[in-house]
Amino acid sequence: MRIGILGAGQLGQMLALAGYPLGQRFVFLDTTGNPSADIGQTLIDKNNSRLAEFLNQVDLISYEFEHLPVELVREIEQQKPVYPSSRALQVCQNRGLEKALFTQLDIPTPEYHLVDSLESLQLAVTDLTTKHQKPVVIKTVTEGYDGKGQAVLKTDASDEVEAVWQRIGKRELIVEAFIDFVREVSIIAVRSQTGEVRFYPMAENHHVDGILRYSYAPLANLNEEIQHQAEGYIQALLDELNYIGVLTLELFQQANGQLMANEMAPRVHNSGHWTQNGAVTSQFENHLRAIAGLPLGSTTATSPTCMVNILGRCGDIKELLKMEGCHLHLYGKEERAGRKLGHLNLVARNSATLLAQVEKAASLLPEAPKPEFSFIPKSQNK
Repeated sequence: MRIGILGAGQLGQMLALAGYPLGQRFVFLDTTGNPSADIGQTLIDKNNSRLAEFLNQVDLISYEFEHLPVELVREIEQQKPVYPSSRALQVCQNRGLEKALFTQLDIPTPEYHLVDSLESLQLAVTDLTTKHQKPVVIKTVTEGYDGKGQAVLKTDASDEVEAVWQRIGKRELIVEAFIDFVREVSIIAVRSQTGEVRFYPMAENHHVDGILRYSYAPLANLNEEIQHQAEGYIQALLDELNYIGVLTLELFQQANGQLMANEMAPRVHNSGHWTQNGAVTSQFENHLRAIAGLPLGSTTATSPTCMVNILGRCGDIKELLKMEGCHLHLYGKEERAGRKLGHLNLVARNSATLLAQVEKAASLLPEAPKPEFSFIPKSQNK
């Protein structure tokens, strides 16, 4: 089977690496002029002139990121199967539509307002800070990722509100009540063309400045009730969207165990990289199985695993590879401040051994933040 991938970054490359053993071959369509995928065939198309050439070489299409013109995906759907669908893409790239869908499906999410002017922003900030006595989170409705296009306001002071409007506003924004949470988590599910669904164990995620740095799975102290709660939410999304492929749902877990949906991603996800070495079947292989009409693979975790993102500089690769249970995944990119260069998957027989390995790996990666997880006593996190 020949699979077309819209986008040519590291996620597309990892999809292809997982698909080659299945006999699949890949063609990437890159519209940025700066592809990083170094496998299969890449068509660089900054002027939108090679779409027909791309479609003639593939049997079906998927995508590695959601910042694509929905109109383009709809056009492609008229000629070749696209998984996930353009509807899923449209919802996931617009936070207003996404929140409305959560509400429709009774998936808890922070209280929010949509605004499109400085005046409506001021009113929304005042309403939520007064009602909840907590800060508010302001985000652009479209685009924005890895902490970009976001701001946190602790008061409704007019000068601070105006400063945020000048920095990320002058467009539609979403204003959300701040949620007190004990940890950020995510669940990844996959649904096939026949409607078969598999869920991966939930991961705990540690972000710094909006960028994911660590994902630990399966959670060391996660009970079945929380896992089932998350599975119910993502199942509702899969069914409503008639979704095919891997879907990721990011959530906040509150002290009482209640999960609150943050956002979803219609693709393989950074917080699921641990599955490459810590699960029977990786998220990448299962996505390809799903869209190609193949039976899904087991999502059972084989060992405690922690994904460690490598940003900016690779550090001492030789020392990292000396570590037992260390699996290195580099993306073939040149070093640059803040750039995602690759990740480690650290695998161990138990949680204590794994946490020690994570600490050691962090010490070998330049500027890596100290790993912090909710199940570690605060005295040890300091």
